[in-house]
Amino acid sequence: MTPNKTELDALDKRLLNKLQWEFPLVPRPFQAMAESLGTSEEDVLARVARLKADRVVRQISAIFDTRSLGYKSSLVAMRVPAGRVDEAAAVLNEHPGVSHNYKRNHEFNLWFTLAVPPTTSLEQTVEVLHRLAGAESTRILQTLRLFKIGVKLDMTGTEDITAQSDDGYGDHQRPAAGPAAIGPREIAFIRELQKDLPIQPEPFAPWAQALGITVAALLEQAAAFQEQGYMRRLAAVLHHREAGFRANAMGVWKVPPERVHELGPKFAGFNAVSHCYQRPVYPDWPYNVFTMIHGRSPAECQKVIEAISGATGISEYAVLYSTKEYKKTRVPYFTAAEADWERRHLAGATAA
Repeated sequence: MTPNKTELDALDKRLLNKLQWEFPLVPRPFQAMAESLGTSEEDVLARVARLKADRVVRQISAIFDTRSLGYKSSLVAMRVPAGRVDEAAAVLNEHPGVSHNYKRNHEFNLWFTLAVPPTTSLEQTVEVLHRLAGAESTRILQTLRLFKIGVKLDMTGTEDITAQSDDGYGDHQRPAAGPAAIGPREIAFIRELQKDLPIQPEPFAPWAQALGITVAALLEQAAAFQEQGYMRRLAAVLHHREAGFRANAMGVWKVPPERVHELGPKFAGFNAVSHCYQRPVYPDWPYNVFTMIHGRSPAECQKVIEAISGATGISEYAVLYSTKEYKKTRVPYFTAAEADWERRHLAGATAA
């Protein structure tokens, strides 16, 4: 926290945990949280407003499963000349589907996540971004298997950082219907639910009004999305550094291919691991399992890495720390910005 910001008290920290993981889909969610925290709705609203103003809370909105909506997505690693990393990152950030973009301490120094609409070529988009960014080398590291996704930062500090559980969204929870069940009606709901939630007593009312429906109908559809697996949850995303989690470690592991299925759940079972994937390997990139770890310090992250190594028996790994955050947001789905970027960049590439 910077000196001019209010220090978080115990109730702030408990509230932040609930905002991340237990946001209730009810007409007055802040009142419901207040009751569970033993305070008033007015107090919760004031605290959330302050936490947003202090840039501890980044956004409160629905978290959708990209692949289930028909989008294609990937982690992408770029090697960019050291003197041009900031310039290249700015170019990448212009793409609306780039949701996370970090500089990391590795030969591949620029790492970003990219999502493109169902009718768009991911590979062609990456080729264009490679050229626009002036990259020397680019590797597409798509998810071959999702073992876990779900950021939950323990703000109370009461949880053992090496603790394990089976929490988190994985491949087994993806809906069988897939994108076939997403039509114009569903897209209209998604466009509203992905907006930043207003901090007011009945925050879902403006979204329902925009759709011309009742709040009950909106919440019914949100619950259906969640039950079907299209929406993982509605929750807050925090500014990690402002929340005290100043280290962002990407632990990458060289796992024997025949053991990935066995060991993947073990990697994912650590609470400190927010993301766990199997990804492809290349001659210059031998690591096939990725784990994202957020800690209060590099030492805390390293403690988790060592615990994972001990639990899995995998000793060939690397730890990449983010040294600069260029962009972190949620993927916006079915927006005009996507079509605009493609008109300006992909149309010319296709014609060429």
